Amino acid sequence: MHEIRNHQVFIDGCGTDEIAEKYGTPVLVVSVDDINDRICQLKNQFLDRHADVRAAYAGKAFLPSAICTVIEKAGLCLDVVSQGELITALKAGFPPERIEFNGNNKSLEEIQLAVRENIGRIILDGMDELELIEAACSLENKIANVLIRISPGVDSHTHQFITTGNVDSKFGIPLHGGMLDLTFGKVHSSKWVNLLGFHCHIGSQLHDNGPYLQAVSVIMDIVADYYKKYEFVTQELNIGGGFGIRYTDDDDAKPYSYFMDPVMDCLESCCAKIGIPRPTIVVEPGRSIVANAGTTIYTVGAIKEISGVRKYVSVDGGMTDNIRTALYGSKYECHLNSSEKCHETVTICGKCCESGDIVVWDTSLPTAKRGDHLLVFGTGAYCQPMSSNYNKIPMIPVVFTSRGKDRLVVRRQTYDELLERELSDDGAIEMA
Repeated sequence: MHEIRNHQVFIDGCGTDEIAEKYGTPVLVVSVDDINDRICQLKNQFLDRHADVRAAYAGKAFLPSAICTVIEKAGLCLDVVSQGELITALKAGFPPERIEFNGNNKSLEEIQLAVRENIGRIILDGMDELELIEAACSLENKIANVLIRISPGVDSHTHQFITTGNVDSKFGIPLHGGMLDLTFGKVHSSKWVNLLGFHCHIGSQLHDNGPYLQAVSVIMDIVADYYKKYEFVTQELNIGGGFGIRYTDDDDAKPYSYFMDPVMDCLESCCAKIGIPRPTIVVEPGRSIVANAGTTIYTVGAIKEISGVRKYVSVDGGMTDNIRTALYGSKYECHLNSSEKCHETVTICGKCCESGDIVVWDTSLPTAKRGDHLLVFGTGAYCQPMSSNYNKIPMIPVVFTSRGKDRLVVRRQTYDELLERELSDDGAIEMA
């Protein structure tokens, strides 16, 4: 929910210069109004259009405690992938029965917590995980609801680091080698597990519905096969998320309906042929809900022009609060709160001692000067969760905005907090 007034960007009616002065920079500003608008789109185009469907927000995209409240009030479920995310959700009061526990390497401790807290679903990612689930359920004398995660062997046409459903993947049960049949047999016969169905996720930042339809076709072949062999009726099918969003004009972002309408038609047709009711369908949107809601405000520092090569504009953050440019080559749009027009090409770099610490490559801006506020858009997903303390730089605060008001939801890390886990050497141990 951005608008420009007198050369300054306002987010939900809140001036970004005022936010920067109030909370300091760098600061991540997240529009709750924008998040709610995107959830409304999801409801209008999918959740309210079909019976027996559900959406579980992918918490890995952005999960401070405050977002759990927003997601819960909107009626969505929540997908978590670690004990930390699970504890965050539980402490925020998120209903455990609406939590789904994903991840490729869950520990016994994590699974015990999930079982003890009556988490709604555990997504089984490997056959050896069944032993941990059975041990936890036996200890608690409970039965766990489980989905088997399948790696469907589909090329999702995205960056290799965010592809998750191809043949060579650390996620899910591969289809070749008989591993899926073996896993299904053991899970289906376990007295500690209530097998509901299957899960898959093919990748992130996708703009083509073709891979989704491919994956659904593969999974429905499995659904049909197990119905024929074991009379197992799949009750639930989670097809993941990964719906692409617009970062720059290079991105061809599509509405939820572009993906889900043909997928639902395919599922209905397949189930009719098999002769079973269509299972409950679950999606896991994360980036598409929060990415465009986020804007990072920086303060411009050193400016360095290399004649005939490049002009660098440094900001007071960088790869510690947004690793995505360095990691994935991600592209962003930015804005300088200035009365001048864009007339020069510059590269926005961070303050870390790394040549790869670039925020935005070769972007058009007005002439920047030290002290100006520079905004980078689309930073609501996978920036704050992937932040680090590299170069001993404190983690930045998060501010929520809505209807002209701002609220601090994650405070800036202090230097004392940065060092509080470190133990000093009092000289008792001599180092060689």
